[in-house]
Amino acid sequence: MKGFNTRAIHVGEIVDKRFGNVVTPIFQDSTFIHPNDDPNAYLDSNSGEPFLYTRVGNPTVNSLEMKYASLEDAKFGISFSSGMATISTTLLSLIKKGSRILSINQLYGQTYRLFLDLIKKHGIEVDFVSVNEINSLDINKRYDMMYVESVTNPTLQVIDLIELGKYCKERDINLIVDATFASPFNQRPLEYGADVSLHSGTKYISGHSDVVIGLLSTNDEEIRDKVFNGRKVYGGSPDPLSAYLALRGLKTLGLRMERHNKNAMELAKFLSDSEKVRKVYYPGLPDFEYHEIAKKVLKGYGGMVSFEPKGGFECAKKIMKSLTLAVPAPSLGGVETLVTLPRETSHASLSSEELRRMGIPEGLIRVSVGIEDIEDLIEDFKQAISC
Repeated sequence: MKGFNTRAIHVGEIVDKRFGNVVTPIFQDSTFIHPNDDPNAYLDSNSGEPFLYTRVGNPTVNSLEMKYASLEDAKFGISFSSGMATISTTLLSLIKKGSRILSINQLYGQTYRLFLDLIKKHGIEVDFVSVNEINSLDINKRYDMMYVESVTNPTLQVIDLIELGKYCKERDINLIVDATFASPFNQRPLEYGADVSLHSGTKYISGHSDVVIGLLSTNDEEIRDKVFNGRKVYGGSPDPLSAYLALRGLKTLGLRMERHNKNAMELAKFLSDSEKVRKVYYPGLPDFEYHEIAKKVLKGYGGMVSFEPKGGFECAKKIMKSLTLAVPAPSLGGVETLVTLPRETSHASLSSEELRRMGIPEGLIRVSVGIEDIEDLIEDFKQAISC
């Protein structure tokens, strides 16, 4: 198998020598000739048929799916209109009435709300436990599915996918992993026994804060068929332009992640040494609670750093306003450094009690470390936390 960056550039590209194009074009078509009896017709890798209608499949979209699947070392890839469309379509396609699901209690806020909605409307059972309980395999009930984020948002707890993957395989439990924070460069959950790997492609995969898209990979053909058909029914298909932008971003994922990893480590070290900071959350720090697990399941420690200033929530708001280079904005994974208060953005829908149960301090600042020169980033945070 060729290297990561080589595959990121070349796999899945649609090149037509009649035109001599070098990159896959944007097929801005809603519909396609049908029936298409041309013996040389391009076939959708998921349906095995010529393209029919863009909600079902599209050449630009499929090019992205094939490239993404290659980088996940997966047989199949499916894309969606957003990360949440990926999650909701996957769950709705795989659950049935009475399904039992075990999940972690520190989830992305909208994913948590989705689970509550599924409990209420679809008669399923969902138990929420801590990452430590998952990692210790302190599991006393029989489940049909486990759903985890491999690196949690926003306190960066790390799931031991090696042990959890073995546990689920031995008991025939579907393991669904949201690996958005890691990216396919730092982690490929299917290698550890996960049945499905999910990504908000809006983040590191696209990498430029200019597109909303979601992606899924799996090696299980039955799961692929269920979710692919679910996408047709629920309608969460990406448009060709979004797929093109994600396709372009994916080509530089390896290069960008190397810089994200390096910059985040340096910023985390700086913050750890500051007397103004109570705690830094970063898997690459040797004294971080999940560092030993991270060493086993991550190739790199990622571009996300969270920290809690000693002054609490009010101090955190002052720091946010004092930063001049880092941009105060939600989302993550772009080339620019973004900072946010989870209490006011990703977890704004949760109560103070829910935040407490999840172990999220109200004054926590989450940093998506970009690819700027690290000296400039450190100088920006140095002047901001001195307030």
